[in-house]
This record gives sequence, C-alpha cells and structure tokens, in this order.
Amino acid sequence: MSSVPRSLPRRNLLKIAGGMVTAGAVMGASGCGLLGGSEAQQGGNSQVEKANLRVGGLPTAEIAPLHLAAQNGLFQREGLNVEVITAADGAAALNSTIGGDYDITFSSYVPIFAAQAKGVAQLKIVADCASSVPNTCMIMAPPNSNVRTPEDLAGKRIAISGLGTISELMAKAAMRAHGVDFSRVQWVPLGFINMPNALRQHQVDAAFVVEPFLTLSARDAGAIPVVDTATGPLEDLPLGGYVSAAKFADENPRTVAAFQRAMDAAVAEAQDRSKIEPLLPKFAKIDENTASIITLLKMNSRADATRLQRIPRLMQEFGYIDKDVDVASMIITPPQS
Repeated sequence: MSSVPRSLPRRNLLKIAGGMVTAGAVMGASGCGLLGGSEAQQGGNSQVEKANLRVGGLPTAEIAPLHLAAQNGLFQREGLNVEVITAADGAAALNSTIGGDYDITFSSYVPIFAAQAKGVAQLKIVADCASSVPNTCMIMAPPNSNVRTPEDLAGKRIAISGLGTISELMAKAAMRAHGVDFSRVQWVPLGFINMPNALRQHQVDAAFVVEPFLTLSARDAGAIPVVDTATGPLEDLPLGGYVSAAKFADENPRTVAAFQRAMDAAVAEAQDRSKIEPLLPKFAKIDENTASIITLLKMNSRADATRLQRIPRLMQEFGYIDKDVDVASMIITPPQS
C-alpha cells in the first residue's frame, strides 16, 4: 500500500504483533440512549435479541467504517452497543469468535474459509469489509539490496504476517503470475507493525506489506516496491470481512440485521475520505500526516458470493484447503429494507 498518493487505508489483511490486547475503546454508550439500562442488562431490547456486542477488530485502516459506525451513533440507532476488541491478528480474532468470546469479528478471508473447509467451525459471513486496489498490498525490499524485480525474490527470505494467511497466499500468487518459483522461499512470519524496522535493519530480503505499514516502510526505511500484489489477477481481491458463528447468527437474526444496516450506512459515509481520515490516528495508531497519504482499500459492506468465491478457489490452487467452499451458503443476506 504505498505509492504516496492521497488515498489509502489499508487490509486485510492484517496482522499486528503482540498477543491479544483490549482496545479499551467502548464503541457506544453502555446501557443508555436507545438501549435503556435495564433492557441492555437483560441482553436485548425492542429492536434486537442481543444489544451488547463484542466485536473483534485489528488496528488497521480497512475497519475504519466499524469505528465510524461507533463514533457517529449508527450502531446505537439500530439498538446496538458495540465494544470493539483489538486482537493480535485475524486468526486470533477468529479463534475468539469460534470460542464464543466475540459475537462478531473481522478477519481476513483465508482463515475464515480454512476453518469452514476443514470443519473447524460453522461460520456465517455477516458483512464484507474491503478489497485490494493498487498500492495497498505490496512486496517491498530494503534499500541497497539485490532484490529489485519479481525474479529476484526466488529463494529469498520474505516476511509475511503469518503462515497460512492471505499475505502468504497473495505473495505466492503474485510470484506465480510473474513466473517466479516460490518453492525455495523462506517465509518469515512477522507482524506487519514490525516490517518497516525489519526492512530497515535488513533482517529480511523482502516483505509483504500492507497499508499503513507500506507507507511507513517507504518513509522510514526507504523500502523499494518490488511487486504490487493488488494488480492484474489479484486486483479487487476480497481481503476480509465480518463473521459470526452460525449458532449466534441463527439465534440472533435481528441483531445481525441491525449490525448489517449500521455497516451499510458506515461504508456509505466512508466513501468520503474526510470522514474516516481523522479516525485513523486513534485506532490504527498512525500519525496524522501518514493518515493523510496512505492509499485506502476499496471498502465494502455487502458480501457477494461470486467475488468472495475467488478466495477459496485460490486457496485450493495453492494447497491451503483440499476442497472448494460454498461461499453462498455462508452469506447472511441482509433483509429488504
């Protein structure tokens, strides 16, 4: 993510080092406003079955609409009181949802579809989140290194957010598209937040970086773009979305519908960059200047089965799963308004 145009936020794919941290940001007033203290304490209200939701998130720009919905009262308008909990990475957030600690979570689609395909959990896609655009997901190399072209990546040490993640999948797919053998690559799991320094210190030969860390890598480490993985066959690739356990969705249909309506409204507002740029320093932990120049992902809310099916098919091609996933059966279609 980072040619330095004035446009970026940046996903999916996203991983950040460190264990699980509670963001401490309670999105919405607890037990007041539309909810009403006693009703909220009982779990539901006249609008939804469950008013108080714990939603897993990451400190990345693509979930800006989630924070926008919280700040602008879009959740409260729907009878929801949402607490956003920051997880170490998408896989950790998904595990917490499968275990029942979160009601809904953001995660990249790779662990979501892997869990579904392997029978680890039965999941439902509540809302889409973001897809790739050029200059948002890129393989970069340190300055003064011998890695300058896709062909130079063969046999090198390449940092990714984690094994079995969308960053590894996109890196492999981009290398294959350029005819590069990735079989001898040493994949180095490293939180995105640590990648600028790893490039600066020449701890790796290259790194798959996403915004805002793409811009930070260029600015602070002098990192050089090698492959823009969000172009060609991977452009507009769905990166992540919001999911819940199937049991939660079945038991709380009005709650899920309320969450969907709030996210629809938030994504519509987020098309105006000026609405979300001021939020980025607060939850993505970047300075105002960086927030003003990062390239934003394409933000979505409605999950489309045809688009999302690209991910499990790509996963199957690269051996992440051994069978395709029926994405359409996982999507919860928002009710007609």
